[in-house]
Amino acid sequence: MSPGKIHVNDINEIKKFGYTDKEISEIVQIISFFNYINRVADGLGLEPEEFIDSKGYKK
Repeated sequence: MSPGKIHVNDINEIKKFGYTDKEISEIVQIISFFNYINRVADGLGLEPEEFIDSKGYKK
């Protein structure tokens, strides 16, 4: 999903699963941080650590 296309209805759907506004905020912040750090790593041409496989999982 594109961040600019998020609508209040999307948030309301998440709330149906019992998540609070605070929890939704934390989820968004964590996802955003990982997106940011991956872009930084890609921009610097960094390679994954040896223990990370091609899908990003630890071996």
